Amino acid sequence: MTASPETPPSPNSLTAPRTSAPAASPAASSPVLALLGRGLAAGSLGGLVAGLFSLLLAEPLMDKAIRAEEARSQAHEQHDAGAAVQHHEELFSRSTQHTGLVIALVVAGLAIGVLFAVAYALVHRRDPRADPWPRALAFCAAAFCAISLFPALRYPAMPPGVGDSGTVGDRQAMWVAAVVISVLGMFLVWQVYVRLAGRSQPVRQLAAAGTAAAVLALLWALPDNPDPTPVSPTLLWDFRMLSLASHVLMWVVFAAVFGGIGLRALRARTGAPAV
Repeated sequence: MTASPETPPSPNSLTAPRTSAPAASPAASSPVLALLGRGLAAGSLGGLVAGLFSLLLAEPLMDKAIRAEEARSQAHEQHDAGAAVQHHEELFSRSTQHTGLVIALVVAGLAIGVLFAVAYALVHRRDPRADPWPRALAFCAAAFCAISLFPALRYPAMPPGVGDSGTVGDRQAMWVAAVVISVLGMFLVWQVYVRLAGRSQPVRQLAAAGTAAAVLALLWALPDNPDPTPVSPTLLWDFRMLSLASHVLMWVVFAAVFGGIGLRALRARTGAPAV
């Protein structure tokens, strides 16, 4: 005999606690927003650290390069015109330029953080339960190669004031082309590694390394830098090493912050997919 709708509830049903499904957090329901916040935090801090590093160590070398270039320009004008050189006042003082350097690197870090978070989210959709720490390290290593290392190997950093002002546009276009080729090349390296998932790790790693080497070789198909570098070889080497070191420092801080926040979020959401 079945109970009618008027049948009173049993005592056990009155005392049993009611359980409801936990509401999904905004980060869990929309991981892209969480990743964007993580990328902005990592990018701003990485850009700030790189800016302070450049301000303390690289800027003195820039000042030396500027003074050397000004001395060469004055000597050249005096030799050609045989007259006194007119000194033109700078539009921005060096102290203003120093402050602008730090601000520019923070802004660049924020932009990199947004792009990094979008790319990370695309891969996260394929494997949402991967450990966030090694994934962040691998992503930052690939981004460092694509944005910093490979373009710097083809077009090393030049001190300010070195080079013809008429070739600035050409040099910027060549550097952007190197970055685009490197970014697409890193995407190709990832595709090679993913498509060889059924092979052994040595085969996958060697194939990925060979693809990266081919991308690096392709950069040498771009035109050479048209401007000479009439500065001291020691000064030029120190400036380029410090410039590359600032990029390394920025990506190390970026990886530590991005991966660290991911680990913290993973511990806070036990049983949830690792973002």
